[in-house]
Amino acid sequence: MAARIVIVDDNEANLELVGYLLEAGGHTVLRAEDGEQALALVHQLPRPDLVISDLRMPVMDGFELLSRIRQDATLDGLPVIAVTAFSMAADRTRVMDAGFDGYLSKPIVPESFIGEVEKFLQAGRRHAGSSSGP
Repeated sequence: MAARIVIVDDNEANLELVGYLLEAGGHTVLRAEDGEQALALVHQLPRPDLVISDLRMPVMDGFELLSRIRQDATLDGLPVIAVTAFSMAADRTRVMDAGFDGYLSKPIVPESFIGEVEKFLQAGRRHAGSSSGP
């Protein structure tokens, strides 16, 4: 199932790796270096199927991006997952309590990354799919 996915990360190497893996998996990828750029991308047509966002970024972080997406009725139901180096159990709880639909830990495992992302796409919103990390 090909999807249109926005990926957000201020680290160019991470952005390129995730983009490469998703494109190799047959998905269309839109890249942003911060939440402000990502917000502009999610408002483009056609609407994306998923947003994958880092948390700590300049200009607008992942938490603010999520908040803006959730406040926008035109983006209702858009799944947003966090991909972050924060890997403590309390970090995962904070991410999920903020309203993210899922959580994947960095460093990502290229061999399993596409499968994990596709579980989120199949399951839809709110705590669906698998999460890696503690």
